[in-house]
Amino acid sequence: MSKTTEFSATPELLKQLYEYSIIKNYEAGDVILDENARIRSIPIVTKGSIKVMRTEEDGREILLYYIKAGESCVMSFLGGLHGETSKVKAEVEEDAEILFLPTEKVAQLIKTHPEWLDYIFKLYHKRFEELLEMVNEVTFKKVDDRLLSLLQKKSELTDSKIIHSTHEQLANELGTARVVVSRLLKSLEEDGKLKLGRNKIELLS
Repeated sequence: MSKTTEFSATPELLKQLYEYSIIKNYEAGDVILDENARIRSIPIVTKGSIKVMRTEEDGREILLYYIKAGESCVMSFLGGLHGETSKVKAEVEEDAEILFLPTEKVAQLIKTHPEWLDYIFKLYHKRFEELLEMVNEVTFKKVDDRLLSLLQKKSELTDSKIIHSTHEQLANELGTARVVVSRLLKSLEEDGKLKLGRNKIELLS
């Protein structure tokens, strides 16, 4: 498991996680879970990152949160434990290695390993705060502020000032139109906050 793991796992728990799980590798852009799909396993990211999206009634998508190395998706925990279908889409942000833990093993580990339950509660807490932040941004912030905030999050996620993303992808994550994002990016470039390139953006401040 990655050094950024959110919980202090005993060697026994780590051994069981790898023993019960299937390990798969994905490239950026791959969809590992789609909306309305049956949840049969819980993804635990060991390398790379995933973005979790929600599709609105008009077909637009909006970013809910990112899943980094050492983390999992609380939406999958809920849906998997209750036999429900997925309410979100999970797409690989940067090349990732993922453990897929069968849902029936989740409850089993909760009974035998207290640190596993603590890990799940910590994830719930973190995701709840992120969702509150997202609601606050959508409700009270202008799109240009939300765009800059998104770019800063992507920069922190990859630990790089260079962000490889198209205007269309950014628009989808913000739930707005590509033409709006293109106009705002040009304005931010004129303000000296970033530099635009071909399918990449460099943050300058």
